[in-house]
Amino acid sequence: MTFATLGLIEPLLRALETLGYQTPTPVQAQAIPAVLAGRDLMAAAQTGTGKTAGFAVPLLQLLMMEGPKVAANSARALILCPTRELAEQVHASVAEYAQNLPLTTYAVYGGVSINPQMMKLRKGVDILVATPGRLIDLFRQNALKLNQLQTLVLDEADRMLDLGFSEELANIYRMLPKKRQTLLFSATFSDEIRTLAGQMLNDPLSIEVSPRNVAANTVKQWVVPVDKKRKPELFVHLMRKGRWKQVLVFAKTRNGVDALVDKLQGLGINADGIHGDKPQATRQRALDRFKSSEVQILVATDVAARGLDIEDLPLVVNFDLPIVAEDYIHRIGRTGRAGNTGEAISLVCADEVNMLSAIEMLTRQTLTRKMEPDFEPEHRVPDTDASGQVVKKPKKPKKPKASGGGGKRNLGKWVDSGDVAPAEPSIKPVRKVPVFNTGPRKKK
Repeated sequence: MTFATLGLIEPLLRALETLGYQTPTPVQAQAIPAVLAGRDLMAAAQTGTGKTAGFAVPLLQLLMMEGPKVAANSARALILCPTRELAEQVHASVAEYAQNLPLTTYAVYGGVSINPQMMKLRKGVDILVATPGRLIDLFRQNALKLNQLQTLVLDEADRMLDLGFSEELANIYRMLPKKRQTLLFSATFSDEIRTLAGQMLNDPLSIEVSPRNVAANTVKQWVVPVDKKRKPELFVHLMRKGRWKQVLVFAKTRNGVDALVDKLQGLGINADGIHGDKPQATRQRALDRFKSSEVQILVATDVAARGLDIEDLPLVVNFDLPIVAEDYIHRIGRTGRAGNTGEAISLVCADEVNMLSAIEMLTRQTLTRKMEPDFEPEHRVPDTDASGQVVKKPKKPKKPKASGGGGKRNLGKWVDSGDVAPAEPSIKPVRKVPVFNTGPRKKK
């Protein structure tokens, strides 16, 4: 099968050839004809399998073949993304696919001034890539009208719910024309997302080109048990032992990112970090320096778990496991992309065992454990497996207390609250799914 057999027009075929696209991936082979036919679509595929081209390429063709010229302060197609980084990534890809077409594309998101974005929208754009919050701001300030919208794309909708965009999605839904095409693309589809799809899509075609919630088999994965306090020391040890040259590291919190970056920089290691508290320009500069290999170690929260496309990234390290198990799939999907191989190492301590169990149950595999000499944990990480069970080690029988007095009395142990690590949640947080007043749908 070739892209030509999918019915694409010549300017798009030339652009794909220039970009080195030779044959369609499974998700592209199924999605492109469906989008061209005007179907609503819900497509699930492993990360790194070409989902963006699966919706962007046929969308560009539809805009070329159908509908009037875009009006002022309007958009003909809208792609919603959960993070600024993913919005920029998608926008860059769309612009590459449209290089031979007289169509315009633009990305809007928070964290930067809204005024230049309002100025850009005055002439209208054919494809607008946006994060939910900034889109609503522009709409409320009358800088954007959506009455000309033909197609809505939700990219990584599950992540939008994780990040608390449920109300924003409901508001956006009310802003849109009733008659339109809606496409949902993601690497993972939870039950909540399927509920959302049922409310937003009209008789959708469902595509699952790989087992649900399974990580790519191009990524070799394993776990290194360690005590929490020794994670930074172990990371540096493994980095030097393996002579790592380019590593993307995921930490759970913003403070955790900053602390690890400070430690690495203090050791003379070229490291940088990105998280939600950093200005967008700072985040983008760190990403650009990492992609160009100016930075050896990039430490990030889950803002970088989706949408980052780094050519031939060899290694991802989970310094902390994610609270939401699906994010593990997206994290390790930054490596082993486009047919390349990669590695994913997770440093796991005892109080992360429930998260490890959830990941193994979601991915249907028991992750191999490799103990690192001199870093064996004092607090044992209980055994887990893909069934979701945590195997607890039987307790040793207590020795009988010696009778009689004279010995020291047990007055208890004073523990400072700062010494106690907060308990990790044992289950995934419940996502709030927006409820839409759909009403009667007009047939297309």
